Amino acid sequence: MTATKTIYKIRIKKGDEVIVRSGKYKGQTGKVVSTHPTLNKVTVEGINIVKKHTKPNKQYPQGGIIPITKPIDVSKVGIIDPATKKASRIGYTIDKDGAKTRVFKKSGKEIK
Repeated sequence: MTATKTIYKIRIKKGDEVIVRSGKYKGQTGKVVSTHPTLNKVTVEGINIVKKHTKPNKQYPQGGIIPITKPIDVSKVGIIDPATKKASRIGYTIDKDGAKTRVFKKSGKEIK
């Protein structure tokens, strides 16, 4: 039996400004560093930082405790609407040309 990896549809993209809606980091904001479609998670700058104990290696000759940013579930974050400074969901509109653009569900404005 082969296990197929599910690739989730993540509307949030790298570089988006997001706010954490639930959990330990609720209310904190940050920029999306990367998305992980197979895990349904996003890595947000300054959110979900854990400390990893490492042995000495070439990258860290001293070794020690290193802070690492771990991914957070995409359902826990929402994109920030710059007009209202609140979390919004993402929708899509299709132009006459056939171009698909992302828009804020609350205000209807285009996401830049």
